[in-house]
Amino acid sequence: MTVQQVLLLLLLWMWLPHPCHPEMLFRRTPDLRPRSFGGRALGNDGKAIHRQKRGWMWNQFFLLEEYTGSDYQYVGKLHSDQDKGDGSLKYILSGDGAGTLFIIDEKTGDIHATRRIDREEKAFYTLRAQAINRRTLRPVEPESEFVIKIHDINDNEPTFPEEIYTASVPEMSVVGTSVVQVTATDADDPSYGNSARVIYSILQGQPYFSVEPETGIIRTALPNMNRENREQYQVVIQAKDMGGQMGGLSGTTTVNITLTDVNDNPPRFPQSTVHLRIPESSPVGTAIGSVKATDADTGQNAEMEYRIVDGDGTDMFDIVTQKDTQEGIITVRKPLDYETRRLYTLKVEAENTHVDPRFYYLGPFKDTTIVKISVEDVDEPPVFSRSSYLFEVHEDIELGTIIGTVMARDPDSASSPIRFSLDRHTDLDRIFNIHSGNGSIYTSKPLDREISQWHNLSVIAAEISNPKDTTRVPVYVRILDVNDNAPQFAVFYDTFVCENARAGQLIQTISAVDKDDPLGGQKFFFSLAAVNPNFTVQDNEDNTARILTRRNGFSRHEISTYLLPVVISDNDYPIQSSTGTLTIRVCACDSRGNMQSCSAEALLLPAGLSTGALVAILLCIVILLVTVVLFAALKRQRKKEPLILSKEDIRDNIVSYNDEGGGEEDTQAFDIGTLRNPAAIEDKKLRRDIIPETLFVPRRTPSAPDNTDVRDFINQRLKEHDTDPSAPPYDSLATYAYEGNDSIAESLSSLESGTTEGDQNYDYLREWGPRFNKLAEMYGGGESDKDTS
Repeated sequence: MTVQQVLLLLLLWMWLPHPCHPEMLFRRTPDLRPRSFGGRALGNDGKAIHRQKRGWMWNQFFLLEEYTGSDYQYVGKLHSDQDKGDGSLKYILSGDGAGTLFIIDEKTGDIHATRRIDREEKAFYTLRAQAINRRTLRPVEPESEFVIKIHDINDNEPTFPEEIYTASVPEMSVVGTSVVQVTATDADDPSYGNSARVIYSILQGQPYFSVEPETGIIRTALPNMNRENREQYQVVIQAKDMGGQMGGLSGTTTVNITLTDVNDNPPRFPQSTVHLRIPESSPVGTAIGSVKATDADTGQNAEMEYRIVDGDGTDMFDIVTQKDTQEGIITVRKPLDYETRRLYTLKVEAENTHVDPRFYYLGPFKDTTIVKISVEDVDEPPVFSRSSYLFEVHEDIELGTIIGTVMARDPDSASSPIRFSLDRHTDLDRIFNIHSGNGSIYTSKPLDREISQWHNLSVIAAEISNPKDTTRVPVYVRILDVNDNAPQFAVFYDTFVCENARAGQLIQTISAVDKDDPLGGQKFFFSLAAVNPNFTVQDNEDNTARILTRRNGFSRHEISTYLLPVVISDNDYPIQSSTGTLTIRVCACDSRGNMQSCSAEALLLPAGLSTGALVAILLCIVILLVTVVLFAALKRQRKKEPLILSKEDIRDNIVSYNDEGGGEEDTQAFDIGTLRNPAAIEDKKLRRDIIPETLFVPRRTPSAPDNTDVRDFINQRLKEHDTDPSAPPYDSLATYAYEGNDSIAESLSSLESGTTEGDQNYDYLREWGPRFNKLAEMYGGGESDKDTS
C-alpha cells in the first residue's frame, strides 16, 4: 500500500461519523416500571425499597480492517450506570471471537481487537456483554447483544478470470465494432465507498482498439484495418478500482486479437501480356498454356473464375479454371490453320466468385490480361505425334532419368530424319535436356517440387536436311511430390518453466510445418528423442503437441536452461523426421505463473562449487592416497635379489654378476694385447661391444718406470680407476703383467702358467676352516664331476 493510499484512507476515516466513540457507543436508560429483583430490602424508615430494572440501548461498533498499529486496536467501551468506579463491577464479553480476537478490560469495560482483521474473511462479529458484581457474581445488568461491523478498506486489486484472452474481428470493420468483453472482479465491499468500483482502460493497443470504462467491452477504434497489412494485435486492458482515481489498485490482462479475412482485394494478373505458342496441327482440346492471377485474400475469398471476354479468337479457344491451383488453362476449341491466321489475341478476365457486397465501393473484383497465341506452321516442318505433352515425374528421380519422349515425323514423302532440341528460353535454368536423336527428355539437374511444380518446356523438332524449318510442341512437366522434407517447428518457441511448476503442468504448445503436400493431408507425430526426467511431450493428434513438466520444482541456480530435443515425424512414405530442440529457460514466477525474471542470479552469488562437485573431488583425492599407500607398501615388501645365491655361502666380498666373458678369443670386449703388454695399458681404449652412454676423453697417465715397485704401481692404477668417470660400473678385468724385479714367486699370472685347472688340488681349502668349505666344494668337486661324467 502506497503512502498516498494510506493518507486517503486516514482522510476518509476522519470524515466518516464514528458511533464507536466511547461516549456514544451506548447508554443505559431507566425503566420506570417498578420491579422486584429477587426480594425486597428495608430502609432505615422501615419502608420497602424496590430496585428499578435498567436496560441497555446498543449501537453498532465499527472497526477498520487491516489495522497496522503496534498496539491493540481500540473498539469501544462498555459502561453501566451502576459502575461507581470502585472496581466492584466486572464486565464480561462472550460471542464471536471473545477472549481471542476481542478482549475486554474487566474493570473499565474497554474492548480491544488483538490482531488485524480482514473484512473479506468476515464482515461482522456478534458478541454479548454483561456486567456482574465482582463479590456476589450476580449480574447487575441483563446480558445484551451487540455487533462489531468491519469497515472495508481498499486492499484488494481487481482480477481477471483469464490471463490471456483470444478474440477475432473481421478486417475492414467500422469503428465501434464490438470485439470481446473482459470483466474483472474486486473482493472489496461494493456497498462501502469506491473500493470495488472498477474502471477499465487500455494500456496497449491504441489507436487500433478502445475499451468502454464501465463495461470492459473492447471495440475497434480505427476504420478499415487491413488484414493484409497486419493480422495480429495484442491489447493490454487495465482494471482499476476506486473509480479509476489516483491511489486505486489495478490489474491487467492481455487480449490477442486476430483480424479475420474478408474479400476486400480483387485478383490481379502479374503480367499485362502473356505469349503462348501452338502448332496448327494441334487437335481440339489441346492445352496451350496457363494464366494465373494473384489475390491477397485467403480461402474462399481468393477463389476466382477465368473467362475469355474479348478478342479475335473467342470462338477458337476456351479457358478452364483449375480449382486446386486457381489457374486458367487455355485450350484449343477449333482446329487451327497457319495459312489462315497466325496470331490470335484474347482478353482473359479473372473474377472473384465470392464477392462481399459491403466492399463494392472498393472497385470491381476482377482483372484482365491479354493473351497472344501464335499458331505455328506445320506444312514443311516435322509433325509431332501429339499436340502437347504432359509428363508427370517424381521429384526424387536421379539425374539423367528419362521423364518422357516426344515423337515427330516428317510429313513429306522424303521422311527426313528429325533432330530434337529444347528451347532454352523455356528452360533458363537448364534443368532438362533432350536427346537430339530420339526425343527423350531427361533431367540434367535435380528437381524440387517445392521450388516449381510445373515446368512449361518447348521442344523443337527440325529436319536434319533442312534445319531452318522447325516445329515446336509444348511439354508440360508436372513435378509430383515426394516426401523428401522433414517437418519442422512452425515458429521459434521462447519457452520457460517456472521454478514453482508442478508435475504435469503445461508450459508450451508446439506445432509443425512441412514443405511437402501429401495427398492425404499433413499428419505429424511428436515424441522425445530420449526419455527426459524433467519434461515430456504429449501428442494432441491434431498436428500439435503439449510440453508438460514431469516433476515438481526447478532451480535456475542449478540449471538455468534445459535443451529438450523433440522428434517430429510425418506419416507419408518414406517417413521423414527431424529433431527440433526447445530451449527451456527456468524463470522465477509469481503464484499465478506470470514470469518475473529469467536472469542468471546464480552469477551474483559467491563463487563456489556444488555439493556434488566437492564430493567428486574428495573421492578422487581418497583414491589417489590409497593408490600411493598401496604402491609404497608393495615397494617395501618387494625383496631385493640377494647377491649370494645360497644361504650357506659365507664368502666375504664376493659379488656374482652371472656374466661370463668370451675368453681369450673374445676380442670385442677388451684388446687381448693389453694383457700381454704392460706398456699398452697406458693407451686406454673404449669397449667395442657396447655403446657408452657418456663419452669421456681418456686421461693420459704417465707410464710407470721399469723399476717401479708393484705396490706403488697397483695403488696408482687403483686410484686412477676410482677417479675415472668413464670406468664401467661392472666387474672389469685389469691385468697387470708387470712384476717387480727379482720376485721369488715369479709371475703371478695364470696365462703363463703351464698347469691346468684340473692339476690343481684344492683339498687344502678345507683345512682353512668352515668359511672356506663352500670354496673347497666348488673347486674340489670339479674332478669328481668329470670322473662321473
